[in-house]
Amino acid sequence: MIDTEIFNSDHKPSPKQKEAIIDFLFTHLEKYGDPKPDIQKALDYSMNEGESFGGFTIVSSNKDQITGVVLVNRTGMKDYIPENILVYIATHNEMRGQGIGKALMQKAIDEAEGDIALHVEPDNPAKFLYEKFGFTNKYLEMRYKRNGK
Repeated sequence: MIDTEIFNSDHKPSPKQKEAIIDFLFTHLEKYGDPKPDIQKALDYSMNEGESFGGFTIVSSNKDQITGVVLVNRTGMKDYIPENILVYIATHNEMRGQGIGKALMQKAIDEAEGDIALHVEPDNPAKFLYEKFGFTNKYLEMRYKRNGK
């Protein structure tokens, strides 16, 4: 049986749970992930209080093993930029294809207030999941990085 727990500003993970979430995302996002400090920043942001920031993190588990995580941050904007950005979604690499990602995506859509944006690399297999939920590619993202960072 798979259980889910939603963490936000009202229900924060313990330090041990927080570390487990960061480790899980770092491991199971594989080549599409970020360094642990960046994952921690996004998780911390999702636990903030306030109308224009914060968000939520949904963790699915089977017994004591994390099977998937989705992390959504609020942007504090509306209309011209969606109210939410799905920062990370990952399923355990040995449990893919079992509907965990689909269930997490549906819970994230149900939990979010307003529209949701996300970034996905063209070769990421999760792109097909996003398209099944109705996500479209409206823009080509471009970034300017100061000092080549």
